Amino acid sequence: MSKQWGYVVSHTELEELLHKYCNDFTANARQERYAPITGRDREIDECILILLQRGRKNVVLLAPAGVGKTALAVGLAQRVVRGDVPGYLADARVIEIDLPRMAAGTNSPAEMQERFIPLCKGIAERYHDPDEPRIILFIDEIHTIMPSCRGSAYAGLSDVMKPYLTVGDIHVMGATTLDEYREYVALDPALDRRFQRVFLNPPNRHETYNILKGLRTHYEKHHKVDVSNYSLMMIVHLTNEHMRRRSQPDKAIITMDAAMAHHVSLHGTGGVVGLDSIYHMVGRETGLNKKALHDDRLVHRIKEEVEELEGNVMTYDI
Repeated sequence: MSKQWGYVVSHTELEELLHKYCNDFTANARQERYAPITGRDREIDECILILLQRGRKNVVLLAPAGVGKTALAVGLAQRVVRGDVPGYLADARVIEIDLPRMAAGTNSPAEMQERFIPLCKGIAERYHDPDEPRIILFIDEIHTIMPSCRGSAYAGLSDVMKPYLTVGDIHVMGATTLDEYREYVALDPALDRRFQRVFLNPPNRHETYNILKGLRTHYEKHHKVDVSNYSLMMIVHLTNEHMRRRSQPDKAIITMDAAMAHHVSLHGTGGVVGLDSIYHMVGRETGLNKKALHDDRLVHRIKEEVEELEGNVMTYDI
């Protein structure tokens, strides 16, 4: 940056704010702390297209709880680390503002704003410096920063952020549900028109199965047990059928993790997770008798489906 420019918020101050109140998704992805994010390439491409624009370059992710809004932001960070983004976003930093952490110890909205304003200011004043990487702020439950969200400790922060959005000096990715967006964010037309919406639909059965396959290695490494393709498809089917109030892929991932933990608790490490552990965890979540979950015809049908999907490549039996 030219010497005629000076930063109000120094590099040291900004990095301290980022360290204290934020999570650096890009730094974590570089350290391989996240499992691969799969099945959201189209939505990530949409986000990248929006972020590249000069005008409305802010994204709001709309989906039910458990569909993977935060995971999409992590997936964007992973794309940046791989270098699979246009030059404008090369070396960008995807930063999650941890609002509960920022609010901790404050006694008034003014104290919260004293922490939030320098963060926005520090990022905004570096936007035009070609030597500084882009910083993309991710705000989960973005509706809670709206003045109309009564009872929120962060209500009103949108008014602090709005001037920077107006002049286009920051990139923001927000996440919330469609209902909460309509109830709180859309009521402010000035803020609403500065965001472009990206809808995340719950993955279908095969997409959820592929997501579990992508995550499997990381869970197997943690639990030191194996889980077959057949078991993954059984988890997808049972969670779709019996946990209808929750969304995929979250409910399938939780069930896979819990079934592997159940296997370890009974048999120790090693071996392959069996149907009994899967039935046990689904029954525990739903109140159903695990014996009632078994169906020989379903097991046979799942075997045929997996063998068709995998090109008749046999894996661990279930």
